[in-house]
Amino acid sequence: MDRAKPLEAILWSVAFPGFGQLLNRKIVKGILFMLAEFTVNVLGHFNTAIRLSFLGEIEQAIRVVNYQWLMFYPCVYMFSMYDAYRDAAQTKAPYAFFPFVFGAYFITVGLMYSSRLKLFGVLLGPVWLPMPSLLPGLLIGYLLRKLFLRITSA
Repeated sequence: MDRAKPLEAILWSVAFPGFGQLLNRKIVKGILFMLAEFTVNVLGHFNTAIRLSFLGEIEQAIRVVNYQWLMFYPCVYMFSMYDAYRDAAQTKAPYAFFPFVFGAYFITVGLMYSSRLKLFGVLLGPVWLPMPSLLPGLLIGYLLRKLFLRITSA
């Protein structure tokens, strides 16, 4: 069985951290990512917060979340995607990690503000606010990658 293509590995990692590693035949690493996701998810009460958020119970989702655990989630999630991508691409492209790292940073910041920050007067909570926080993180990571590639190639 061949390794997965990079996009396939990333998308399976989006579905569940560790799946991209399993596709890349990195079984132990995949199981470790799955265990890390499961641990952070359960101890952070994330699935309960997701359910409550989908039901519009944002205040209850905020109360149920254990932020001390949930703040690990973005790093586990984004690193799982980067690792699956890197293994599938079989490349060490310089600074390819920047968008993933800055995505994790910004999601974490969004999570930290999720119990108080309102967008357009709406409290989005620990599920919805971190999601749009990813976009500026990816953009800044991409731009920094381009900048560092330009600096180091000059």
